[in-house]
Amino acid sequence: MSSIVLRSRTISNNFSSKSISQRGLCSGVVSSSSDPSKGTITSSQSILSDQSTPPPPAPKVAPQVSGGKIWSFVKYGLIAGVTGTTGYAGYLSYKCSCEEVDHKAKALRAAASYAPSEDASAIDKYGGLLYSAAMTVPAKALESYLDLRRLVEEHLLEYTEPTSDKLLPDLHPLEQHVFTLVLDLNETLLYTDWKRERGWRTFKRPGVDAFLEHLAKFYEIVVYSDQMNMYVDPVCERLDTNHCIRYRLSRGATKYQDGKHYRDLSKLNRDPTKILYM
Repeated sequence: MSSIVLRSRTISNNFSSKSISQRGLCSGVVSSSSDPSKGTITSSQSILSDQSTPPPPAPKVAPQVSGGKIWSFVKYGLIAGVTGTTGYAGYLSYKCSCEEVDHKAKALRAAASYAPSEDASAIDKYGGLLYSAAMTVPAKALESYLDLRRLVEEHLLEYTEPTSDKLLPDLHPLEQHVFTLVLDLNETLLYTDWKRERGWRTFKRPGVDAFLEHLAKFYEIVVYSDQMNMYVDPVCERLDTNHCIRYRLSRGATKYQDGKHYRDLSKLNRDPTKILYM
């Protein structure tokens, strides 16, 4: 009887220990699964931390060769060359005439057309070719300068020189003995005055009509003025009602030099010994 009781206690104790162990196991499982997010995050983080590798180092950029210095050297060299060429061209324009520059350019032309002799060595021929090529550019530049200068001077001559080398037509054969009387318009035949109240006014000199009528019998009368044609023609029309003045010359027939207009009597197509200027 006592053995039966002892066996039952042993079974009950074993059963209670099994139940306690099962409860502990269940509670451990529950506690471990009670916060799944933490476990997941922790495990994922550990996996990532274990599997991640450090980023590759940035590739080393090879140092680029800076072309700024080369470009600046070329730029300043070109500026210096253009400035020197312009200054030399200005010096030639101021100091030398076009014919003198053309005479000096003959040496450059000869150098540009240099050709070594047939019996020269290969080195001499090569050196001659290099010399000729080096002189070709300055020679071409000088030729262009001469062409441009001639063109500019031709245009300037239209304003600085009289319009013709013969400002007056030829005299009739029967009038070769007649003298030519050249008169200025302003301050000779006319008088111009200015006042604040009325502005500019032009007056005839006293006795001008009688003067012209009398001298027209003995001289060829020419009015030579430095005023514009649009001023000379209408004034002469009102001044010379009897047509005693044979020819009228205005500013276009003068020579412009140093800011002034000069009357070039050598262009009148008359004998200089028979010209009277008043």
